[in-house]
Amino acid sequence: MSDARTIALGGGCFWCTEAVYVKVKGITDVESGYSNGQTTRPSYEQVCTGRTGSAEVVKLTYDPAQISTRQILEIFFVVHDATQLNRQGNDTGTQYRSGIYYTTPEQKAEAEAIIAQLTADKVYSSPIVTEIKPLEHYFAAEEYHQDYFEKNPFQGYCVAVAAPKVAKFRKTFADLVKA
Repeated sequence: MSDARTIALGGGCFWCTEAVYVKVKGITDVESGYSNGQTTRPSYEQVCTGRTGSAEVVKLTYDPAQISTRQILEIFFVVHDATQLNRQGNDTGTQYRSGIYYTTPEQKAEAEAIIAQLTADKVYSSPIVTEIKPLEHYFAAEEYHQDYFEKNPFQGYCVAVAAPKVAKFRKTFADLVKA
């Protein structure tokens, strides 16, 4: 797949975001990690302090012949709250910020366009605080964070937070769910 694209998304805890995107048609790889901070190879414990500047993200590899950047971003804006600054629900800190970390000019343009449209359509009652920046300083999270929801579906956080996001994705984007 020579035309594969990569984009990273920060939508709060990466367990939840990963749990959604592993179910999306056209997404060929999902990896939880850290990006856009000042630390080159941060650990989870370092990121949790908020001092690395890193965001918890999922790095997505996708086939643009099967799914567009726009569709990926539409899912993103449905499964997290883009109006919460440095938090998602009870998870607080800069590591939980809403972010789109692009690798191509087209992705940047799509991100700017969808935010402009959501704002013009007054989809949210508060301003969107999602940052749009080039993907920098990406580092894969520890192995125990990879496929966390799949490996731990009955863990409390997964039941209370991740599972409802997966259900919302399945309901809203039924045509994009992997068979």
